[in-house]
Amino acid sequence: MRKFEFAYGHGKKAFEFDENDLIKIIRMKEFPPLKDIKSCVLEAIRHPIGSPALSEIIKPGDTVAFICNDPTRVANSHLFMPILIDEMNRLGVPDENMRIVFSLGTHREMSEEERVKQVGTEVARRIRMFSSVSTRSEDFMYFGETSRGTPVWINKLLCDVDHVILTGTIIHHYFSGFGGGRKAVLPGCAAMETIRKNHSWMLDPHSGLGILDGNPVYEDQIEGVELFAKGRSLFLFNAVVNAQHEFLKMFAGHYIEAHKEACRFVNEVYGCEIDREADLVIASCGGYPKDINVYQMQKTMENTSCAVRKGGVVILLAECIEGSGSAKLEETFRRLKTAEEIRRELEENFQIGANKAYAITHPIAKADYILVTQLDKEMAKMMHFYAATTEVEEAIKLAKQKLGDHPRTILMPEGSLTVPRLSES
Repeated sequence: MRKFEFAYGHGKKAFEFDENDLIKIIRMKEFPPLKDIKSCVLEAIRHPIGSPALSEIIKPGDTVAFICNDPTRVANSHLFMPILIDEMNRLGVPDENMRIVFSLGTHREMSEEERVKQVGTEVARRIRMFSSVSTRSEDFMYFGETSRGTPVWINKLLCDVDHVILTGTIIHHYFSGFGGGRKAVLPGCAAMETIRKNHSWMLDPHSGLGILDGNPVYEDQIEGVELFAKGRSLFLFNAVVNAQHEFLKMFAGHYIEAHKEACRFVNEVYGCEIDREADLVIASCGGYPKDINVYQMQKTMENTSCAVRKGGVVILLAECIEGSGSAKLEETFRRLKTAEEIRRELEENFQIGANKAYAITHPIAKADYILVTQLDKEMAKMMHFYAATTEVEEAIKLAKQKLGDHPRTILMPEGSLTVPRLSES
């Protein structure tokens, strides 16, 4: 027996498992973390991909809006934002000419404490901070319609400045291919109807994990941002982090070209080949904020689904301290009892929150999911999970009752990041 410790909320869960039953432990590829953060940030923005350097773009007295991530995403904004703000000052942009807009998408409003924590006390003291709340229709400006029929409404706070700088980190995304890049604007700073229409394309079979080319969600997002970007200056600063939230590499420049270059690196870091699918997968979302609620946890479910065989079991460590994260998600599961019913209703009337219910049923159609969680057991049952418990040992016992005493097992301690792929040989 070997002891393991997996991230869970702000802490860890320890358990023992028989090494003889392990096929593989899937982790990110080892890359040395960046040491001198300041020099790496400045190197990225002074030698960008597909764009002139910021020093050639920014003029003294210009106005700048920074888009920053909300707490549901690991961004380390507090580490790079002071550097970017000081660089703006050096280029002649005073503090009063800058603002920060938090890209909430459809997520809940942030508290003032959360805003300060995201960007750091010094930046919060110096720079005005705002949130893009998708349901406040009066906060958005219309830019036309994409070829797929998405009305493009973007937050006005991005519309009256000389430059918009998109920040954040990049990981795989379960239906739009990859995070980062254009997502800071759409869905991050878009109106609810824009997000609803764009996300409806997740039902298309060409949308999916790690796919950009031919992905209708991604292509619609790009088209929408291009409508907004006409006559505007957009500049990207994205980073890739490891499971310990340390920076591995930074990318800056054109919001499409630099992002695609970063996605190639993401595949290299987070991708992992497996020889066979497992009977049992034991995975952690990676702790807070990846397991803050069911809404965020679901992204790890999609990754684990790549590693488990049809009819297998996944044990997922996800604290879900904020419960489901969506009243609409809960309401959908209460009212609609099968995956087929959920999909059928979405095809007729796509709703944010209900789409996450559909996304949860997708991996559950392949394998049984046992949660190690603080989520209410009745809610977990309503959401089609096989079982919910607070201890890993109990979850393993339940899995073995179905699979036998020696299931061939894959461990995924960094489940929200790592993406297994069956080898072609």
